[in-house]
Amino acid sequence: MLFPSVQEQLDIIVGNTVEIISLDELEQKLRQSLKSGQPLKIKLGADPSRPDLHLGHSVVLRKLREFQDLGHEAILIIGDFTAMIGDPSGKSKTRPQLSAEEARENGLSYFEQASKILDPEKTTICYNSDWLGKMSFADVVRLSSHYTVARMLERDDFERRYRAQEPISIHEFLYPLAQGMDSVHLKNDVELGGTDQKFNLLVGRDLQREYGIVPQVCITMPLLVGTAGGEKMSKSLGNAICFNDTPSDIYGKVLSIPDTLIETYCKLLLPNATIGVTEILEQITTNPRTAKRALAKGIVALYSSTEEAEGAEVHFDQLFIHKKAPDNIELFEFDDLSMPIIDLLMTLGAAVSKSDARRMIQQKSVLVDERKIEEIAELIEFNIKPKIIKAGKRKFFKVATRKTF
Repeated sequence: MLFPSVQEQLDIIVGNTVEIISLDELEQKLRQSLKSGQPLKIKLGADPSRPDLHLGHSVVLRKLREFQDLGHEAILIIGDFTAMIGDPSGKSKTRPQLSAEEARENGLSYFEQASKILDPEKTTICYNSDWLGKMSFADVVRLSSHYTVARMLERDDFERRYRAQEPISIHEFLYPLAQGMDSVHLKNDVELGGTDQKFNLLVGRDLQREYGIVPQVCITMPLLVGTAGGEKMSKSLGNAICFNDTPSDIYGKVLSIPDTLIETYCKLLLPNATIGVTEILEQITTNPRTAKRALAKGIVALYSSTEEAEGAEVHFDQLFIHKKAPDNIELFEFDDLSMPIIDLLMTLGAAVSKSDARRMIQQKSVLVDERKIEEIAELIEFNIKPKIIKAGKRKFFKVATRKTF
């Protein structure tokens, strides 16, 4: 196979990375690949603890796609076995363990969403239960003999918890070893991960050496800051933009980021070939609002289409600039002629619980035909003309009695 020159490949690979361990070894592997015509094996481990991906995951997935485009083999490891252990990376307490069924189901969803970035036909998918699940207890004991407790406690989150006298379960020590065995089994040349995965990546490198395999190069990528700024993007923190969000929600969430994040989002989330990137970067200082709108459209276009991006912008302007309800509001028809507002919000899916509905009303974020609802016990009557319910900033519903239509 024909590959670009080593320097051309390095110019692409080093972009947006935090650390490459080591760059000399990567260059050497690329030269050998070019000489032999054999692609490098590039591994990315996917933790299926949640079934949905957000833009923070896209940072490392795009790096894997770059390797793919350069002609190398992309290997996506679905950690269905390691998810049953629970990755302690960056955690202040033990992460809940998943069942095998939950991990496998989440893994399937992960691959479907990752295919929005990766070329699925050129991606090798592996489940690490295929080899880790076959290890005997004697195998695990032998594996454990390759690492010391002192080395494990060098990990930042383990060290913090140990000093704070917080419990660390023995099975948590097995997680990086199990992830390292993925590298031993695959004999991959490079492993990718976020900066929070550095320890796990290095364990894989060490174990490959212990098992007589040429050590992998470890490449870490930055962690994307969430929409509120400060903390890394995480769905549990409510600051995430998910792959499966609607185009309108993605557009609106991108516009909500602080101006200080525009450049970072542009560089980490938009491929270099994306049209308009240069213009966005040039406008950050002089016209951040215009830059942010262009960034939002660019991101929506990546995960949907240019047409969806245009529509998302129109939808946003209609709601937040012109203060009009969207045209395509879903209609809900009821047999009842009235319903308490709290029950209505839950029925519509606007609130997940009665306490959530009460909170929305108390925050004056629930409107019926542009009238703010202030009474928690208010009864909403359905009549001939459908009513427009607005819950929060972006949720709109149309309700009416069924016999009207």
